[in-house]
This record gives sequence, C-alpha cells and structure tokens, in this order.
Amino acid sequence: MQALNVIRRAGLYGRTVARVAPRGWREQGGDPQLATERIVFVVGSPRSGTTFLADAVGSQPGFVDLGEVRPVKAQIERWGSLPEREAAEQLRATLERVRRLSFVRGLRPVEQTPELSFVVSAAARAYPRATVLHIVRDGRDVVCSLLEKGWLAAARDGADDAGLPYGDYVRWWVEPERREEFLRASEATRAVWVWRRYLTAARAAPPEQTLEVRYEELAADPGAVAERLAARLETDRARLGAALSGVHSRSIGRWRRDLTPEQVEDVEREAGALLRELGYA
Repeated sequence: MQALNVIRRAGLYGRTVARVAPRGWREQGGDPQLATERIVFVVGSPRSGTTFLADAVGSQPGFVDLGEVRPVKAQIERWGSLPEREAAEQLRATLERVRRLSFVRGLRPVEQTPELSFVVSAAARAYPRATVLHIVRDGRDVVCSLLEKGWLAAARDGADDAGLPYGDYVRWWVEPERREEFLRASEATRAVWVWRRYLTAARAAPPEQTLEVRYEELAADPGAVAERLAARLETDRARLGAALSGVHSRSIGRWRRDLTPEQVEDVEREAGALLRELGYA
C-alpha cells in the first residue's frame, strides 16, 4: 500500500511538472527567494473564475501560473485536520518541491486550487508575504455552471485531475451534522452548498493579505480591476488589463434563464442569507 501511495504521489508531481516546466524554460525570472515569498494564491468556489484570474496573473512577466497543483489538491483534506503550523509546513514543502522540479523558482508562483480555500490561513502562515486573491461570483450562476459540469450528479463516473471522484457522495467539507442531508439534497442544493462552503472558508484569509475580486466587476470593467490588482502585485497595469479583457460576461445572470423555479427555491433555502449579505439578492 505504501509503495502504491509513493507511485501515485510521483504521478501527481510528474503531471504538474510537465505542465509548468515549459514556462520555466522560457523565462528564468529574478531572485528566487523574493519570488518564493511573494506567491499569489487564487481562491474561491469552483466555477467562480479562479482559473481565468490565475491564468491572467500567471501570464504576466515574472509570474508563473502553477494551475491546480495536484499534489496540493490531493492532500488538502488531510491538511485540514492538522494543526495550522504543521499544515503550513507541509503545504510549503509541497509547493517548493513543485517549483524546484519545474525550474520556475525565479518566477512568482500563482496557485489556483479552489480547495485551498479550506486551508487558506495555513497558506498565509506558510508565506507571510503572500497575496490572496479571493474571487467571488453570484452563487446562482455558479450553480448553473456546476449543474452543467455534472460533477455532483448521482451516478456520475470519473474523477478530477487529483484522482478525487465525481458524484453525489458526501465531501469531507460537509458539516458533520448535515451529512445525511447532503445525500438527500437535490443537485442544485449540493451545488450551492459547494459555493457557500468554499466562499465562507476563503473569507478566513488574513484581511491584510487578501484582495477580493467580484467576477461581475471584472466583467464590467476589466481595466479598473487590473489597476487594483497591478498596484497590489506590482506589475504592469496595461498588460494585466489586456489579459483580463478576455473575461466572459455572457454567463452573468444566466441563472434567470437556466434555473427552474424549484432550483431557485433550493438555492435560496440553502444560501439565501449569504447571497443577500454579498448583495446578490
């Protein structure tokens, strides 16, 4: 069993390194120590724009998008059960191994695993000079996207890139006292449950290290968001604005046409209070 775990872990690292290393071969970057400490974490619910935002920032000179780091994603459940200091040490060791193997130690890393939301305090502790970008999107539109993907559907086969299965089973982040309820819930309820839990977890990041980005604001005025981000990250506003201008605005408000009245009721029942708190309802 231990040998199988070693092989699986090696595979997770190998696939991540194969994806990231080409950037390291093209651009060497600057001071490895400075780049290390100024890591950028992009957190938020799946289907909220984490991939788009991380890709835009990671495409800037001196940065590198690590993507969803598979060895990180595979261990977050375990890290969530550890004391924060121990989780921080292991998280940092994992990321630094990825960077070293990928030849990108001179570039500022951008990590975008959504599940990192659940250990964001440990991530901030591991890298006290890190910037946490929390992207927030209307939970009802997130539900539409998750339903389209079918990741939470009953009898859904397959698994994600870290080997975690799809389907309607109870995830580790579901509140213990509500596990049976999650199993009986509609797919729309499970989808907005994802949004609520990830978003709430991500908001635990230290405020002084965090910059919140609304997906809707990004779509409405990429230049204004680029100005805020560029000032925080100390990068070129025009180049970042060009990268962010590729944002898709067509999906904003799609819940009005895509969700049934019953699904809207399910969403309101599970997360109406949070939607109102954020100004979405």
